[in-house]
Amino acid sequence: SSCNNRMIKLRYCTCERLAKPERGKMRVHKISNVNKALHYITSKGVKLVSIGAEEIVDGNAKMTLGMIWTIILRFAIQDISVEETSAKEGLLLWCQRKTAPYKNVNIQNFHISWKDGLGFCALIHRHRPELIDYGKLRKDDPMTNLNTAFDVAEKYLDIPKMLDAEDIVGTARPDEKAIMTYVSSFYHAFSGAQKAETAANRICKVLAVNQENEQLMEDYEKLASDLLEWIRRTIPWLENRAPENTMHAMQQKLEDFRDYRRQHKPPKVQEKCQLEINFNTLQTKLRLSNRPAFMPSEGKMVSVGSPRHTLPKYFWAVCRRVVERIRCSTLSELDYYDSPSVNARCQRICDRWDALGALTQKRSEALQRTEKLLETIDQLYLEFAKRAAPFNNWMEGAMEDLQDTFIVHTIEEIQGLSTAHEQFKATLPEADKERGAILGIHNEIAKIVATYHVNMAGTNPYTTINPQEINAKWDKVRQLVPQRDQALIEEHARQQNNERLRRQFANQANVIGPWIQTKMEEIGRISIEMHGTLEDQLTHLRQYEKNIVNYKPKIDQLEGDHQLIQEALIFDNKHTNYTMEHIRVGWEQLLTTIARTINEIENQILTRNAKGISQDQMNEFRASFNHFDRKKTGMMEAEDFKTCLISLGYNMGEAEFSRIMSIVDPNRVGVVTFQAFIDFMSRETADTDTADQVMASFKVLAGDKVLQLDTYTDTADQVMACFKVLAGDKVLQLDTYTDTISKRLYGKSTTFDCLRIAPHIFSTLA
Repeated sequence: SSCNNRMIKLRYCTCERLAKPERGKMRVHKISNVNKALHYITSKGVKLVSIGAEEIVDGNAKMTLGMIWTIILRFAIQDISVEETSAKEGLLLWCQRKTAPYKNVNIQNFHISWKDGLGFCALIHRHRPELIDYGKLRKDDPMTNLNTAFDVAEKYLDIPKMLDAEDIVGTARPDEKAIMTYVSSFYHAFSGAQKAETAANRICKVLAVNQENEQLMEDYEKLASDLLEWIRRTIPWLENRAPENTMHAMQQKLEDFRDYRRQHKPPKVQEKCQLEINFNTLQTKLRLSNRPAFMPSEGKMVSVGSPRHTLPKYFWAVCRRVVERIRCSTLSELDYYDSPSVNARCQRICDRWDALGALTQKRSEALQRTEKLLETIDQLYLEFAKRAAPFNNWMEGAMEDLQDTFIVHTIEEIQGLSTAHEQFKATLPEADKERGAILGIHNEIAKIVATYHVNMAGTNPYTTINPQEINAKWDKVRQLVPQRDQALIEEHARQQNNERLRRQFANQANVIGPWIQTKMEEIGRISIEMHGTLEDQLTHLRQYEKNIVNYKPKIDQLEGDHQLIQEALIFDNKHTNYTMEHIRVGWEQLLTTIARTINEIENQILTRNAKGISQDQMNEFRASFNHFDRKKTGMMEAEDFKTCLISLGYNMGEAEFSRIMSIVDPNRVGVVTFQAFIDFMSRETADTDTADQVMASFKVLAGDKVLQLDTYTDTADQVMACFKVLAGDKVLQLDTYTDTISKRLYGKSTTFDCLRIAPHIFSTLA
């Protein structure tokens, strides 16, 4: 049954269908089931080394655990990839990125980095912040952190509790494979949630686009319906040809029609334009969304026309028929006695009516002509406004640019400004033509007004710009152009002078800077290399110092050029990487270095003469120092100094080395200079010795040959003679001089075992 369970678990891990396991409980059935699982694992590219079905069935724990880890690695971890890294590195990189913003979390591996539990809590809080209050967690309470993370992961994330907090806290190094397996569960859980969130966002985006398209369709239908309704109401009013009986009523009709054209019709034309824009936008969005094109309701894809209002031609015909009826009255038929008088009066009425009709016709024609003139003037006003506004903006921008203070630092920048200014000047003739055309529109309006005696009340309703303002600004532009020319010419000359100063400074700086660097390197080589005696090196260095001092006039000349550059307000120089500050610092370092090097050589000569060190020893010291100065800085680090001492035969412990370092590095900088090294080595190799060195010499030379002093009388006599010299006039026993020797020689009391000293030591003292 355990083998069947393994088959089921493997099917669960891989989410694929495996061969049906055998239901038998015999060993052969178990081996067969395990072989099926192993065969499937092998088919997925997993290499199983020395793992057989028999070992698994027999309960070999090592083999079983190895196979389980192989399955986990293949099906749970191997597919993890972050920026083309391997499974383990990819999982580690994912954890580092997710936990980077959290304090006290530093994921570097899959063992001790997770021991405090904050890493697990950070992963959960990063993806599900509502599950854990990360601010209340403490690094010094790993048990609470781990249990919190495990419980939350099991309860809310469906991640089984694979680890125990006690096992992780109680071990110095938690099991890496177990941690990696558990962390991979977080990766799969959160990556699946992220994919689901991405899919949901995509669906929401599609739905939002569809809703927006539906809203556009509704807006189109509503706008089209409203526009059609307005057209339906307006057409009968426009088609109304009912005659008016008075001039006032006729003028009112004309005024209503003007209001229609100026106030009512333009917004509707704008609505029609907006309707077309909405329609095109909707069709584009539908096409981009792979949706079928939008077809409006029947009759709603309309084009609004512009019907013209005309006075009905049958108006006067109707009036004429009324007069004819008067003439055709029944007065004559009734033999009315005064019918001629009535007929005469009727004739006069008809004549007057005809005159009224003629006057009305003339008035109507005059009104129509005036209306056409006003329409023409209105169109000219509108055309003037359309062309005057951008031209006025262009002139204002040109005046602002021409008066703008330019700040340039290079000749290329001023050349660019000059080129742009020439291009601007090339546009002036065309601009002058545009100005003439605009003024021509205004002159045409004035001509119409003067010719037809049109009474114009007010100014252009479409703009506040007038010809006088245009001419004034144009004259200002023409006046500013030569001023700008002169300013550019002067600036160009200044930049040419600045460029000359830059090149002049750069030519000198590019020579002086490398010269200083070369001299620094040469001085360094002289102080390190061992060519000749110290006196030869000192002579060579002083000659170098003389040459360097003789170079000072060139530095002064460069300072003068730098002063000119500063006065010209030049802040950059593309011809050199050296600044005056770099040159000054380099020059000061060069003088300091040559002076310090000369002083070091002089100190070495004094040390050599005072300590009796030969030139060969000095060369040997220099060779050892140079060899162990690994960074070639003229100073040995502490470890290099220790290695040098060991190579010279010193056998010391940490305490002794610390004592030596306190001598050669009293300021505890951590480095040993060559002068300190020479001082130390001179003390170690000089003829004079300290009390401790003599005592150590006694012990080294005596070795195992420890003899009684009284067995060598000849040597004892020499020692006694020495003691007498030390004791002065007081001749005492030998054992009373143990302290006197120490005090006279070293100024302190040291007890010597004088009876146990090798004979040749006392001969040396004598």
